[in-house]
Amino acid sequence: MLCVTLAGTLVWATAAKKKKQAPVQRVTAAQQAAAREEIARRMAAAGPAFENPEALGLFYKSLAAGPVHILQFGDSHTASDDWVNAMRTLLQTKFGDGGPGFVQAGRPFKGYRRFDAKASASPGWHTEGTMALRGDPDQGLSGISISAATPNQTIGLTASGEALSIFFLAQPGGGRLELTVDGQSMDVFTTDGTPGPGVSTYALLPGSHDLSLRTLDRAPVRLYGWTLDNKAGVTFETLGINGAQAHLMLGWNEAIWAAEVAARSPSLVILAYGTNEANSHLWTLEDYRADMTALIARVRRAAPDAAILMIGPPDCGKLHPLLHLSEVVAAQHEISREQGVAFFDLRRHQGGAGAVKLWVTAGYGQADYIHLTGEGYRLVGETIVNALLANALLERQNEQARKNN
Repeated sequence: MLCVTLAGTLVWATAAKKKKQAPVQRVTAAQQAAAREEIARRMAAAGPAFENPEALGLFYKSLAAGPVHILQFGDSHTASDDWVNAMRTLLQTKFGDGGPGFVQAGRPFKGYRRFDAKASASPGWHTEGTMALRGDPDQGLSGISISAATPNQTIGLTASGEALSIFFLAQPGGGRLELTVDGQSMDVFTTDGTPGPGVSTYALLPGSHDLSLRTLDRAPVRLYGWTLDNKAGVTFETLGINGAQAHLMLGWNEAIWAAEVAARSPSLVILAYGTNEANSHLWTLEDYRADMTALIARVRRAAPDAAILMIGPPDCGKLHPLLHLSEVVAAQHEISREQGVAFFDLRRHQGGAGAVKLWVTAGYGQADYIHLTGEGYRLVGETIVNALLANALLERQNEQARKNN
């Protein structure tokens, strides 16, 4: 996203090829300021933050006890890490930095990033699990894996933490990997074994580390990711796939996925889908209700001690809302009530139908009228965290009142 000033006018535009320039929306500084003021007014008047806030009780209890692991699954709004990083930063500032938690292996797709970790990879890895490269169901926690079958393929990670785990697919004839920590070879382990989830764990000194993995054989290796944790604090783990719909998760190997979810022992699982469902001509209410019900049940099997929070899609569409946007949001309201999970209606908190135009004028929305700018995503993340913390305080006050009575 570019922002330039022309004669006192703010111009927002997305990068484009030379022959296909994106339309430029010209917004004066006064218009931008007015739009931001109106957004703030609408967000303050949006009413209660969550439906079924009592469903967050397990999460609030974990905040008091720690450590806290949060997993957010979603589409491109999640995958960019802007929104999640805003939430991560606020929670870690208040409750301590638990490390990056789960980070996907290498650089599995173009534009992959984590603000709290730096990843790298040699060119010999093959990605599966994205919408363009679906692959088989054995894709691990994030739904994405990288594979190689030749020696000297490497991935790297620079991040802070004192407990390291490496998640991979165990498979007959699987190759060996060398782990290097801060330039020193630490271990060689094999991925050969009975088909299923594999993990290698290590204790590190506290602080930042440069980690690398190198394949040693002409043999198959499939990696899912690695975790770096501290003994206390919050991790907030980004598990988004560009273009994804929620039912994608139902296609993942449940045994592998559930084992890796259980290894993270999450206090909160966030399901942040809806934009791509709303834009699909194949969407039906009947199928969506069945898929979301099955997905919530799958999360509960894997993480019975975790609270579940559904977050609805943002307002989207330049001339008209996305095809099924209102239907998807209405369905999410109903499903959250029926299934006893918390729900945050992002579209309503933005200002309701048509609010996306105001967000673009304010510099919070991109020119596609679907995605937000970094600043817009930060506003969303901060709004949700502030609502979570305010609700946690209210729950503590209510609990104290019950004890006093």
